[in-house]
Amino acid sequence: MDLIIAANWKMHKNSSETVEYCRAIREDEALFEGVEVLICPPYTVLNKASECLSGSPVKLGAQNMHWEQKGAFTGEIAAPMLLDLGVEYVIIGHSERRHLLNESEIWLQRKVKTALDSGLRPILCVGETENERNEAATEKVLEKQLAGALDGLPPEDIGSGSLVIAYEPVWAIGTGKAASPEDADKAARFIREAVENRYGERAVENLCIQYGGSVKEENIGDFVSFDSIQGALVGGASLKADTFSALIQAARKAV
Repeated sequence: MDLIIAANWKMHKNSSETVEYCRAIREDEALFEGVEVLICPPYTVLNKASECLSGSPVKLGAQNMHWEQKGAFTGEIAAPMLLDLGVEYVIIGHSERRHLLNESEIWLQRKVKTALDSGLRPILCVGETENERNEAATEKVLEKQLAGALDGLPPEDIGSGSLVIAYEPVWAIGTGKAASPEDADKAARFIREAVENRYGERAVENLCIQYGGSVKEENIGDFVSFDSIQGALVGGASLKADTFSALIQAARKAV
C-alpha cells in the first residue's frame, strides 16, 4: 500500500499563492513515486488548484463537505460540487471542526457515508484531547469516535480501500508537540483492531491509517517506519511547497 500524505492548508492562501505553490510542488512530483500526495486548499481556491494540478499525479482534496447533495444550506458545499472540480479526497471530522464548530458524530457519519457513496475518499480524523490523554482515556475516545462516524456503514464500504483514518491527537495539532512514534503506533494499531472487532476482517483489508499532529520532515520517517501507519495529514509543515516536498521525500526514504 502506498503512503498517503495530505496537505491541509486550513484557512490559508489566496489565488496567486495557490498557483505559485502548485507550480512549485509540480517541479518535484517525479520525486514522489510510491506516495499518494494530495493538497487540501480552502474552497475559494479549489478551482485554481484543480487547474494547476491538471495532469499531475498530485491529487486534490477538500477540507469539509455537507452530507446533502444540494439544498438550502447557506455556506455549505456538496459532494457533486467537489467532484465537478476534480476533488478526490475530503477531510471529515477534523478536531478543529469537532471542538470549535461542535460537529456531532451523527453529522460525521452522514458525511462519511455521503463521501463514500459519491466516490470521494474520506479522511476521517480521530484523536483525544490533552485532558483525555492525561486521564488515560485515549482508547475510549477513539472507540467512541470510530463507532459514531462509521455506524451503519457496510463492512465492504469501509474495506473498499476508499476510507482513510487519520489519528490526530488534539494536543499535538499546531503545538509543535508531536506524539511519540511509539504512541502513534499504539493508537494506529488500536484503531485497526477497533474497526476489525466491530466490522470484521474485511473492513481493515485495505484500511489506510495516517498520523497527524506537528508532523514535519525531521520526524515523519519515525512514524511511517511503523507498519501500522501508512501516511500523514500535515498542517503547518505543508504550507510551503519546498518544506512539504522535503517531508514527502523523507517519508518515502523511510519505508
